[in-house]
Amino acid sequence: MSFDDDLSEFHAIFFEEAAEHLASLETLLLSLDLNQPDSEKLNAIFRAAHSIKGSASTFGFPDMASVTHDLETLLDRVRKQELQLCERIIDITLVARDVLLDQLAAHQGGEQVPEQRVTDVIAKIRAIANEEESALVLAAPEVSDGTASVESNVVALDVKVATESKQQAAAPASESSSIRVSIERVDQLINLVGELVITQSMLAQTAQLNQVTDEPIDYERLQERLQQLERNTRELQESVMSIRMLPVSSVFSRFPRLVRDLAGKLNKQIELRTVGEGTEIDRGVIEKITDPLTHLIRNSVDHGIETVDERIAAGKPVKGLVTLTACHQGGSVVIEIRDDGRGLNRDKLLAKARERNVFVPDNPSDQDVWQLIFAPGFSTAETVTDVSGRGVGMDVVRRNIEQLGGRVELTSVTGKGTTISIRLPLTLAIMDGMSVGIGDNTYIVPLTTIIESLRPRQEDVKTVASTGRVVFVRGEYLPLVALHEVFGLTPISNRPEQGILIIVDTECGRAALFVDELLGQRQVVIKSLESNYRKVPGISAATIMGDGSVSMILDVSEVVRLAKRPPLACAV
Repeated sequence: MSFDDDLSEFHAIFFEEAAEHLASLETLLLSLDLNQPDSEKLNAIFRAAHSIKGSASTFGFPDMASVTHDLETLLDRVRKQELQLCERIIDITLVARDVLLDQLAAHQGGEQVPEQRVTDVIAKIRAIANEEESALVLAAPEVSDGTASVESNVVALDVKVATESKQQAAAPASESSSIRVSIERVDQLINLVGELVITQSMLAQTAQLNQVTDEPIDYERLQERLQQLERNTRELQESVMSIRMLPVSSVFSRFPRLVRDLAGKLNKQIELRTVGEGTEIDRGVIEKITDPLTHLIRNSVDHGIETVDERIAAGKPVKGLVTLTACHQGGSVVIEIRDDGRGLNRDKLLAKARERNVFVPDNPSDQDVWQLIFAPGFSTAETVTDVSGRGVGMDVVRRNIEQLGGRVELTSVTGKGTTISIRLPLTLAIMDGMSVGIGDNTYIVPLTTIIESLRPRQEDVKTVASTGRVVFVRGEYLPLVALHEVFGLTPISNRPEQGILIIVDTECGRAALFVDELLGQRQVVIKSLESNYRKVPGISAATIMGDGSVSMILDVSEVVRLAKRPPLACAV
C-alpha cells in the first residue's frame, strides 16, 4: 500500500473536521463586536483557519492550504491588533470561508471551484492584510440616522446569501456517512447489553428448570423477569436512539449568516437571537427541517421586518428582532420563529384571496385568514425578487413538516409581529399513536394530530348536500370522515353516535374521523411501507403489533382529502 493510499483513509475525518472548523469560524465571526472584539474569539477564529491549513497541507489539498495560508496571515494581524477589525475584514473572511467550503465539497465529488474565484479572494485578502490600520478605518463607511449601508457589506466583493449557494454541500456528505458518539454513551450501551444478556439468561434458566424437574411454572417469578426484560429493552432502545440525537444548534448556526447577508441586501438592520440551541432532536429530522426553517427565516427578514424608515415612523427600535427558539414539550420538539415586524395584513390577504379565487369562509376569524398564506401559489408580494415573492414555499413548508409527522401553526398581530410554531417528533423511528378499531382492522392515528375524542349525539350529526356529513363540535361544524368508507371496510356500526369521533387537525383544517372504538395509546416502531410493499393512499407507514400482526399508520391529511373522493376499491 502506498503512502497516498494510507492518507486516503483519513480523508473522511479531514472532511468532517474541516466542515466543523468552517462552521465554527462563521459562527464566531458573526458574534464579534466590531468596537470591542473578544480576544478569545479572535484567537479561536485564527486557530480554526490554522487547523484547516495544517490538515489540508498534510492530507494533500493544496488549493485549500493556499487560501487558508493568506487568511491565516490576515487573522494573525487582527488578533495581534496590528489591524483594526472592521466590516471589510469580516466580509472577506466570510467570502474565503465560502470558497473553502466549496473546495471541500469539490473534493467530495462536487463541482470544481473556478480558479479565478480562488485567485480573486486570495488577492483581496492580501490587499486588506497589507493595508495600514488608518486606511481600514477610513474604508468603513459612516452610518447616519440608523441606516445601514449596503455597500459596507459588499466591498466590491461577491458576498452571496449563504443558503442560495452550494456551500452547504460538504456538511450533509459528512453527516450522512458517519456519526460521533461519546465514550460515555458507548459505555452505557455496553452496560445495558450486559443487563439484557443477564435477564435473557435468567429467563432461559427458568424455562430449563421447568423442563428438567417437571415442576409447575412459577408464574410470579416469570412475570418479574419478563418485566425486567421489558425495562432493559426500553432502556436500550432509549440509549440507542440517543446516539442519533443532535442539538438543533447544528441547524440554528446556519442562520446568523443568512440573516446578516439578507439584511444587508435589503438595507435593513436585523438582530437574530437563538434560544434553546442545546435542544436535541433526531438527526433525520434535523436534515429534513433545514430547508423549511430557511424559508421561514427568509420570510421573516423579507416580509416581516420593516425597513429602517418604516420602523422609525412606527415608533419601533431601528433594529428589527427575529427570535428562533427550540424546546422539548412532552414527546415533541417545538421550534418557533418570532419577529417583531409588521405582522400580517388581514385586508390584504383577503383581497388577494378573492383575486385568486381562494375559498374563504363567511365572517372568517383571524386564524382562518392567516391560514391563507399556506394556500398553493399564494403570495402578497408586490414584486418578484431573488429573495422571495414567487408564491411558492409556504404550502411546501407545511407539507414537508407534516410529512415528518409534525404540525405548523401561525399567529400574527398587525403592527406587532408574527410567530410561526413548528411541532416535530423527537425521532422518525418511533412515534406515539392511538390504536383504533374499524371492524376487524386496527389502524394507528399519530397522536400529534389528535385534539380530542368523543361520542357524538345523534342530533349533532347533519348531512349537507354539497359537503356530506358534518358534526357539530364546540360551536363549529366539522366534516365527518368515516374511515370504513375511505378504505372500503365493514364497520361494526355505520352510525356515528354508536362509535367514536377523533377530532384531528390537518392542513385541510379540522375534521372528525369516525371509528368503531379506541384501543389505546401506544408507542409504535415505524416501518416503511413503500420499501416493503408499495405506496398505499391514506397510509404513511406501518408497524408490527405485539401479536405479530401489521397495522397501518394513517396519513391523516391525505385521509381527509381522500374522503372527498369516491371510496377505494379494496381494503388495506
